[in-house]
Amino acid sequence: MTRQELIQQIKQKRSFLCVGLDTDPKKMPQCVFDLHDPIFEFNKAIIDATAPYCVAYKPNLAFYEAYGIKGMEAFVKTCEYIKENHPHHLIIADAKRGDIGNTSQMYARTFFEEYNIDALTVAPYMGEDSVTPFLQYEGKWVILLALTSNKGSHDFQLMQDAQGERLFEKVLKKSQEWGNTENMMYVVGATQGQMFEDIRRVAPDHFLLVPGVGAQGGSLQEVCKYGMNKDCGLLVNSSRGIIYASNDDHFAEVAGNKARELQQEMAEELAKAGL
Repeated sequence: MTRQELIQQIKQKRSFLCVGLDTDPKKMPQCVFDLHDPIFEFNKAIIDATAPYCVAYKPNLAFYEAYGIKGMEAFVKTCEYIKENHPHHLIIADAKRGDIGNTSQMYARTFFEEYNIDALTVAPYMGEDSVTPFLQYEGKWVILLALTSNKGSHDFQLMQDAQGERLFEKVLKKSQEWGNTENMMYVVGATQGQMFEDIRRVAPDHFLLVPGVGAQGGSLQEVCKYGMNKDCGLLVNSSRGIIYASNDDHFAEVAGNKARELQQEMAEELAKAGL
């Protein structure tokens, strides 16, 4: 999916919602366990219920790899289902890959050729040769970790050099030498609030993938106030707040309602921004 196609979907749906498929059998409703592939069937129901209100899905690989071959089969089936039934949705593999060059080449081949995913989260710590293999695929996105929403983000990401420049700012500046606004986004946690102003000073035009709204306590309004740009420039992710909103037989319907509520809030924010 190109940048322009993504922007078009956001404007058309009045939404920049990404639904995180952090699918955990321990939290799934009992009704899906009577089906052949419970993880996939749960995802399928969530996807069909939320598709009108979101522009992207983000399966988190940890929740599939934890169940070995069966988990990965469910991941593949989930991605194929989205591509076949909701082809205008961006699919983000949240895998946080990144290693020495030849290993990154294989990771890139895995997700962009074998699985044919639209986007992949990548860790920047090992530098240019660990990131650039992912940038060789036309129409694919690298989503680089910049300023995350977890408590431990302060351990390294906010460290300053002698000139007062913080590590996340160095990541933003340096990585723009490798990719551009057509193939690179950044992960910025919703709990960072006003720090989005600092992000936008360094990366004014890039799309930002924003986890942490909802269950982690991030404010959608604050994210939009400081992070939205002329193209919207945001993909705000909600996982637990949508997919586990109910644990009974009506789980998908409730998830759809939660997604619609967020979409309506997003439509208001887009209107405020004149988009």
